[in-house]
Amino acid sequence: MPDYDIVIRGGRIVTAAEVFTADLAIRGGTIAAIGHDLGKGREEIDATGRLVLPGGIDPHCHIEEVGADGSVQEESFVSGSRAALAGGTTSFICFKPQWRGQTLAQSAPDYETRAARSLADYSFHQIITDPTPEVLATEIPALAARGIRSLKVFLTYDPLRLTDGDFLKVLASARRLGLLVTVHCENFDAIAWQQEALLAAGLTDPVHHAWARPPVVEREATLRAMALAELVDQPLQIFHVSCGEVAEEIARAKARGQKVWAETCTHYLTHGVDDLERPDFEGAKFVCSPALRDRSEAARLWEAIRAGTIDIISSDHCGFSFATAKKDPGASSYGQGAAMLRPDGTPAFNAIPNGAPGIENRLTVLFSEGVSTGRIDLPTFVRLTSANAAERYGLGGRKGTLMPGADADVVLWDPELERTITVGEMQHAIDYTPWEGYRARGWPVMTIRRGEIVMRDGVLLAQPGSGRFLARGPYAAIAPRGVVPNGFDTVGRGSGQT
Repeated sequence: MPDYDIVIRGGRIVTAAEVFTADLAIRGGTIAAIGHDLGKGREEIDATGRLVLPGGIDPHCHIEEVGADGSVQEESFVSGSRAALAGGTTSFICFKPQWRGQTLAQSAPDYETRAARSLADYSFHQIITDPTPEVLATEIPALAARGIRSLKVFLTYDPLRLTDGDFLKVLASARRLGLLVTVHCENFDAIAWQQEALLAAGLTDPVHHAWARPPVVEREATLRAMALAELVDQPLQIFHVSCGEVAEEIARAKARGQKVWAETCTHYLTHGVDDLERPDFEGAKFVCSPALRDRSEAARLWEAIRAGTIDIISSDHCGFSFATAKKDPGASSYGQGAAMLRPDGTPAFNAIPNGAPGIENRLTVLFSEGVSTGRIDLPTFVRLTSANAAERYGLGGRKGTLMPGADADVVLWDPELERTITVGEMQHAIDYTPWEGYRARGWPVMTIRRGEIVMRDGVLLAQPGSGRFLARGPYAAIAPRGVVPNGFDTVGRGSGQT
């Protein structure tokens, strides 16, 4: 009788700290042993010449989001999770919406039912756009009790943005409950001011999206968000850092001892503002926020990654097909202002839905750009793609690691395999990929999710609904520092909630 369900033999085990050759055994959905001369497995996998990595965790994905009008984004939990598994990502965190004027319960009440069809494991960030007394006093505590332990706020986008006063209320509520606050940092009023002037001047092309959102509006909002979080003594995660000057502000805050962390996204490492200038409206494929920057910024982001200022790489997967949604000014729930059509019938930059697909290509592109080029080593790759996200979002010891007792989320990786990325071979529902024609070196050849082989040589084997919701309990990583200005703890005195 076999000792284990699966034994992976002879691979190079890669953890967040080291690389070594050993066998890995799986039993009952968890990692049972790592070592040499392990017992027999019901299935034996020869991993000679392969890397054995923890399954990726993508903590920033927009999947099947429901708009205020009831419309639903085309990337479903089935297609999006298939794309995740194909690319070596076994868990992701996506966003439950709240729309202004609605309670959390009223906004997308069927979202968790939709998510239950996922093939990958999943959790949620709760978007807060309207922190009413009921939301703060009743609904957010109920979320925390159910294992949703991170909130998302926006400082831009008209239907989503919070004022500074409302942001402080959310920060205070999160601190009381032991939640993490994640934030999209751009200055709404500055963008609106720039946008109005650009449109009045007849500058409506996709590239003018970046003109309306220069790095300074991201830098200002990041500095403001960190200052308000420091006032409250609330840990903060800055999403999708796009450029070096924002990373520098975060590094300064960290040097002061503030609990603030940062991620960037794969597309900021490989694309630039010149992509927005592609002809035939192709630049719309690259409209995302914060906007793509000058290509020289990628080198500064790599410096911030190596310094530890940026310690997670996400996809910010948010897909809108080019042939349909990118050309439809009503397709995005994240409004950019009054829709305006150009003479050829395509939308002006302010009405192009923001976002690009990336969940399937995240690990492959990062490995090719990072490990294969020598910019980072293998343990750093694991930290950026899984281990740090697990610790940041309350999944440590369970996900993002190869150790006995952890979920058997494992990726077999061929570091020498070269393939060209093309949308026709991908699993996502979107009709393009930003990396069309990109020649990547290093590719996942098998994905194992909780001990089940769910992808082998590009063939998906999992069934819809086989993913599990990841409830997250309290965890120490996001505890406040206990440092407040002048020693006067506004939140501890019961203020700041309503």
